[in-house]
Amino acid sequence: MNLNHISAQTTALLLFGTALLCGCGDTGESSSASENSALSAKAQRIAAMEQVTDHHSFARPEEARITHLSWDANVDFDTRTISGCATYDIETSNDAERIILDTHELTIEGVTVDGQPATFALGEAQEHLGRPLTVDLSAGAKQVSICYVSDPGADALLWVEAQGDQAPFLFTQSQAILARTWIPVQDSPGIRFTYDANVRVPQGLMALMSAKNPTAIDPDGRYSFRMTQPIPAYLLALAAGEVEYRSVGQRCAVYAVPNLIEEAAYEFGEMEDLLLAAEALYGTYAWERYDLLILPAAFPFGGMENPRLTFATPTIIAGDRSLVALVAHELAHSWSGNLVTNATWDDFWLNEGFTVYFEQRIMEAVYGREISEMLATLSYQGLVDEVDAIQDLNPDDTHLKLHLQGRNPDDGMTAIAYDKGYFFIRLMEETVGRERFDAWLSDYFATYAFKGMDTERFVDYLKTTLLADPSTLAAVNLDAWIYGPGLPPNCPTVSSPRIQNVDAALAAWEAGETSTADLPWNDWVYQERYRFLSNLADDTSVERMTELDDAWKIGATGNNEILFAWMEQAVRSGYQPAYPRLESFLIEVGRRKFLTPLYRAMKETNQMDMALAIYKQARPGYHAVATGTMDELLAWN
Repeated sequence: MNLNHISAQTTALLLFGTALLCGCGDTGESSSASENSALSAKAQRIAAMEQVTDHHSFARPEEARITHLSWDANVDFDTRTISGCATYDIETSNDAERIILDTHELTIEGVTVDGQPATFALGEAQEHLGRPLTVDLSAGAKQVSICYVSDPGADALLWVEAQGDQAPFLFTQSQAILARTWIPVQDSPGIRFTYDANVRVPQGLMALMSAKNPTAIDPDGRYSFRMTQPIPAYLLALAAGEVEYRSVGQRCAVYAVPNLIEEAAYEFGEMEDLLLAAEALYGTYAWERYDLLILPAAFPFGGMENPRLTFATPTIIAGDRSLVALVAHELAHSWSGNLVTNATWDDFWLNEGFTVYFEQRIMEAVYGREISEMLATLSYQGLVDEVDAIQDLNPDDTHLKLHLQGRNPDDGMTAIAYDKGYFFIRLMEETVGRERFDAWLSDYFATYAFKGMDTERFVDYLKTTLLADPSTLAAVNLDAWIYGPGLPPNCPTVSSPRIQNVDAALAAWEAGETSTADLPWNDWVYQERYRFLSNLADDTSVERMTELDDAWKIGATGNNEILFAWMEQAVRSGYQPAYPRLESFLIEVGRRKFLTPLYRAMKETNQMDMALAIYKQARPGYHAVATGTMDELLAWN
């Protein structure tokens, strides 16, 4: 089914569902109940998505919601601010007297409704949420314009200073609820809008957004953008820097700073193959292009699935394409997350669980099941460790369905959503069979394209489709997975003979039955090397660490996942020759996945003086997403 057909079908269903919900009378056309029952049920499910309450947004979409943004903005590196005017097309209920938007530390300079000055008010600030901006509406209002200036310390923005011959760089990270720190918006994943933008940046820099992008630097620093597919606010993204463009396929390209562009073009030269594999699995790619922007190393995540333009950390450039699973993950989000989106952050697993599953299927299709099963085995180990850690603090946070009201939604961004979600999806595939599951998942993406989904309605949908048979439903044990703690006993078993061989080699080495020289390090791929290092005993002696380092020169590896595993073990073993590399790594890299375990290892081994000394140097270069986590971990004040 092509995309145009999907979109037309979805639109028709929405209109039909809206008519039902509004109590519209009989049209006078005769039709049997049997002919329309299936369509009616599907239409009602889709329309009901609009009614979910999001506790992390002040917006009241049932009264008034934004549908299109026209944004005019200026990026000022000297003041570290974005000043702009956001003009929204809106839809309102018949009796709407207001529209509410989310803001956080924004200075509101003026508001108009349909071109006329309007009355507005900023409410009291609330922790995590910021302040509601309430705009009074006249009857039949169609458009609201807000002129504003962002705060220099806006949490979404990281201003990277110029260093040597490196130009300054700006990037945003809007997920989960940080878009409101750089633009007034209805910052809920359940509210979508299209947008166009005109952005001015300093001369010599290129501006990029989650939209149709330029391929060359404009000499005047003026850029125009257009996004015709509706997106939620967390997928609104902006970057500005001295970057170059390289095509790596018919629909794929990479952007990176000049000294990385050739490496990036090679590293991600198989992006088109990943895209074709994804389409073969679950249908036509809906976003026209799939490009990748390599950000400064301070980016707090591996990647962010901004539509059309994934933001990615340079730490996935290994020189041998060994870390492309991350690209497969962000690409998969083009269906699970960007196309069908968690309605609230309590439902985050619906984004990430499906995405990890889809990622594994892409990796299997392109690189073979042997590789994908090694990745799944590593995921299982990480999940077990995460479940154990979270159970001790808050067992409810090991549920797939979360309850994050009053909390930062970042608290839900753990391995539970990703990997417990993945194993639940995999369980359903193994229960009903891959052929049937794939057909169901393709239909799911098509049916709910450009819509939100919450857990309760997803469960209802499952019970009427894939798991309609009572015996199948019982075999899956749905409630235990979604609403229960930990890992249910029917968690799928992953098996990787190559990982098993690594475990055997490690056991023999630790027992003194195998020498370091006899370990097949040079024959192992990244996943095997990572498994060996990450499973070393915490009390591995300095002498044995020296053996490994002398043999393999691990500190000089270009693979940052392997380097990270080695440095964490070095901290736990007290292997001080690795400490200079540890310090430089923590100062250079702001990826939270690496920072948290490394600082935690220092804390747990009574090396807090070293941790705090490094953090003091590194903290100014970290994004707020990272410092929020590290400040709490290290009791920084």
